[in-house]
Amino acid sequence: MKFVIITGMSGSGKSAAVDVFEDMGYYCIDNMPPELIGKFADICSQSDGKIDKVAFVVDIRGGDLFLKLQDTISELREEEVELKILFLDCADSIIERRYKETRRKHPLDEQSFGDIEKAIAAERQLLVPIKALSDFYVDTTTSSVTEFKQRITEMFSEDGGYMHIDVRSFGFKYGPMPEGDLVFDVRCLPNPFYIPELKHKTGLNSEVSDYVLSFEESREILRKFCELIDYMIPLYEKEGKSQLVIAFGCTGGKHRSVTFAEALSAHLLLEGHRIRVTHRDIER
Repeated sequence: MKFVIITGMSGSGKSAAVDVFEDMGYYCIDNMPPELIGKFADICSQSDGKIDKVAFVVDIRGGDLFLKLQDTISELREEEVELKILFLDCADSIIERRYKETRRKHPLDEQSFGDIEKAIAAERQLLVPIKALSDFYVDTTTSSVTEFKQRITEMFSEDGGYMHIDVRSFGFKYGPMPEGDLVFDVRCLPNPFYIPELKHKTGLNSEVSDYVLSFEESREILRKFCELIDYMIPLYEKEGKSQLVIAFGCTGGKHRSVTFAEALSAHLLLEGHRIRVTHRDIER
């Protein structure tokens, strides 16, 4: 049996995720009390294979029952259940905007006396232990609905028995990359931004990438990054990690970080890995 627990911040896209899992043939249950998941597993085991893929949405709407989720996860992982935890997140400002647009109350609205910022902060604190247990982490802050659904499909499709490697670029001036497992800062390298003919181009242009990698220190850092990541990937796979996010950051997320993300991606493809490349801030 394959079980997926979908959890995370309210307003981060759990309903959209359920739509994707239903399209993939999962039996989906929303707002499931954690203590009932084990009992449902027993029912599935007696269904002669009719129910073999289930996705549960479990979040703070369950009140005190939600606090039992950690125990439930530990129990399920001791049984013959293939369990994955999908944690969805989003920037506080976006969550606040979504609640204001829909005029819906946050699940912790009463405890926070109607203060949406306090409700979001309280929920984030409650979710810290569950976030640490998650197999997949997706930040929906900048994702379109189409991009989000594509990512979920790639992660949980039938041929998804491999570790998913996401290579990303970003600009520190627009905020960190919170979902990054390995985050590399390449701001120490010469910046094409100060070259007039390169300023308005990106690392996807050969003129920019050639410039960035024309320096010996850039090529040496790239070589060391590739060696380190090649060494670490099998270790992550051995530990059963399902998703690895490798991020490169520069100042604006357009030149150096994009160059390094593309160069590493090309290297990983040659090594036979299946990867996804995204450039968060390249259009800013």
